[in-house]
Amino acid sequence: MPIIWLFYEANGLTIRDLFVIQSIYSVTIVLIEIPSGYIADVFGRKNSMVVGTFFSFLGVLTYTLSFGFDGFLVAALCLGVGQSFISGSDTALMYDSLAELNRSEDFIKLEGRTISMGNLAEATAFVIGGFLAQISLRTPFYYQVGIALVGFIIALLLVEPKIARLEDGAIKPWKNIKRIIRYAMMEKSILRAYIFYSAIIGVATLTMAWFAQPYFKTLEIGVVYFGLIGAGLNLAVAIPSFYAHEIEKKINTRVLFSLILFFIVGGYFTIAYLDNLWGLAILTLFYITRGVATPVLRDYMNRHTPSEMRATVMSIRSFVIRIFFASTSPMLGYVADIYSLQNALYLSGALFFVFGLVILIFVISESKEQSINLPTETLI
Repeated sequence: MPIIWLFYEANGLTIRDLFVIQSIYSVTIVLIEIPSGYIADVFGRKNSMVVGTFFSFLGVLTYTLSFGFDGFLVAALCLGVGQSFISGSDTALMYDSLAELNRSEDFIKLEGRTISMGNLAEATAFVIGGFLAQISLRTPFYYQVGIALVGFIIALLLVEPKIARLEDGAIKPWKNIKRIIRYAMMEKSILRAYIFYSAIIGVATLTMAWFAQPYFKTLEIGVVYFGLIGAGLNLAVAIPSFYAHEIEKKINTRVLFSLILFFIVGGYFTIAYLDNLWGLAILTLFYITRGVATPVLRDYMNRHTPSEMRATVMSIRSFVIRIFFASTSPMLGYVADIYSLQNALYLSGALFFVFGLVILIFVISESKEQSINLPTETLI
């Protein structure tokens, strides 16, 4: 990640090409996301994680052996399949493991710590990756192949918790998938609100992740510093994630959700305005907000999701994220190439403000009618 845009550029790709590949990657996830979540609910989250990490390994290996748009596209397709099978399964596996131990109230704390540990590890990798790129831009990919293989091996060692299973899950898959979608998106209005709000914040942070390196380049920052800055940004996610459960306790839900939207959207407009190193300070604040938002929003979703459909519901969230990203990213990449990165950032901020504000109003309306502390219900 610290040098991915430079790697694309060195192989003849433009910012638009980058977003086209990421858009197709997102479409792949869209097509597989909900069915893969359902497969995890029926056949086991561990099995889903094994499949996902294997395709992730294939994707990284393909990147390593490719030298242009077509090869990168195949790699992205493999990674899309892998991400689909991992997404939702990981969160569901943790939450239901805690529920089996009568510790579900610890989810937000441990999810925050997991995100924190992951970002600390990624921060270290960013520094190492930046220095490895001094050898060649392809060198970090060689090491990433080994890391991806380790991920696959660890997935084989996971332990599946005992959970409620969907009746006739393997016999009537599409009927049950439609029933879960209807429950999450129509019947359970508070869950729908949290899904869409979590999704719009997820799209905003994902889009910024792909704009970050072109932004570094406009500031004329040296390649070796890409890794160091990336490490700093990951630390900016890691620290607040570790304390997200404490932040959630101290700030009113509606206020917290409003602050998240304010700092995310404000980050886009401010970074677009600043063409100097002060922009990095604003970007750091953006990533701090992301560190709080991710575990908090997942926790609110899990509180209102029955165990037997947890992975599928989490996949619905990812599905919405990828639909939105696939719909907007090629246009934003086009604006960045034809006009300027600044215009693309302004446009992004405007889009996320409009959609985010509408959904936030809906969330606040629903949260007034229902207590966020209601016990999780079940369909069985």
